[in-house]
Amino acid sequence: MKIDINKFKGRCSCGRTHDLVVEDMILKEGAIKKLPELLKRERYAKYQKMVMVCDDNTYEAAGKKVEKLFPGIPVIQLNPEGLHANEIGVELFETQMKHIKEIDCFIAVGSGTIHDITRYHAYQMDIPFISVPTAASVDGYVSTVAAMSWYGFKKSMIAVSPILVVADTDIIAAAPMRLTASGVGDLLGKYTALADWRITNILNGEYICDRICEMEDVALENLKESLDGLNQGDKKAYEELMYGLLLSGLAMQMTGHSRPASGAEHHMAHFWEMAVINEEIDAYHGEKVGVGLILVSQIYHDALKYLKTGNFKVKDSVDIEIDLIEKTFRKKDLCESIKKTNVQNLLESIKPDTLVRKTKEIVDIIESIPTAQEITDMLQKIQGVTRLKDLGFDASMKEKTARVAPYIRDRITYLRILKFYDFYDEVIK
Repeated sequence: MKIDINKFKGRCSCGRTHDLVVEDMILKEGAIKKLPELLKRERYAKYQKMVMVCDDNTYEAAGKKVEKLFPGIPVIQLNPEGLHANEIGVELFETQMKHIKEIDCFIAVGSGTIHDITRYHAYQMDIPFISVPTAASVDGYVSTVAAMSWYGFKKSMIAVSPILVVADTDIIAAAPMRLTASGVGDLLGKYTALADWRITNILNGEYICDRICEMEDVALENLKESLDGLNQGDKKAYEELMYGLLLSGLAMQMTGHSRPASGAEHHMAHFWEMAVINEEIDAYHGEKVGVGLILVSQIYHDALKYLKTGNFKVKDSVDIEIDLIEKTFRKKDLCESIKKTNVQNLLESIKPDTLVRKTKEIVDIIESIPTAQEITDMLQKIQGVTRLKDLGFDASMKEKTARVAPYIRDRITYLRILKFYDFYDEVIK
């Protein structure tokens, strides 16, 4: 399908004007063959010194095709073994960059890690890049930030969106099912991300865009209908998944931040990626998001039992748990970064009487989230990761993560708001 970028741009009923960086997005079978033709267009024709970025696996999946389309293109090909979007991955990239004298545009051929490393360098070098996804594994292809683990601290670093996305369904459908399941987990995470956004909006008036929420709601419904097709290798189903992931990226561009796509479920995943109370784990980002989603859904639905009866009390205020932060983040620099992130107590914007008065609306929002079992069933359809045990954790990680993860970002989630309630300790266990 040809994705009409223009329908997402311009003045919106939310009162804002949505701008996009990405100029074209092509999603269809055989799309990669169109790349030379696309690059002849006036807006891209000026780029004559392109460099392809890939790893050994993505070179085999699609890099060879790009190389045939552009004979002699310089290639930065990284070893995928232990490759992450971190300071080490950046250094490996820069080592190969030393041998390339001139460049005016990157072509990122890969999935999340390759794209984050590429977009980071594109920003640093003030040049654009083109995206050629090799799997429907993440929603960050058109992100304007690079999700980096920087010396142990998970950071969203200023970067750039691709100017062009060429997503070939043939390539994406041939990706390992584990990568596809990761993409499903990442997209399903929008259930709690949107719930967190909507709840915060009704409690403190934080900006929200109904149009963006509806975009993601539709993408989630389409995904649910496509799960069987993904398991059967149906290319139409893969196209729907990739479209949903790209829509999520566009939603982030439209708002200028990741609020529509990242909530408590992502905070859990990022916390595990920081490896402060756990060892490094061999899991894709979307796998961690999927498990985080299941835990958050379980916690939120457990909270319903109290919210519906009205048998609860709320505190007058909730302080930032500095002792918990210092106990958890033992490395001095990392601890100071987390404390700096929490200089402002975000929960001061939540008034206890409003929290109680809005209970029925909160209940309605939480009930729109599939239950933990429903999410588990969806992920299991495509052999996805669903348990803490699958990530190498024991059951105690649920409570530890629920307590601390809300502090790693300066963003309100209902997981953080739950600290107001007297039933908090019961639902996070």
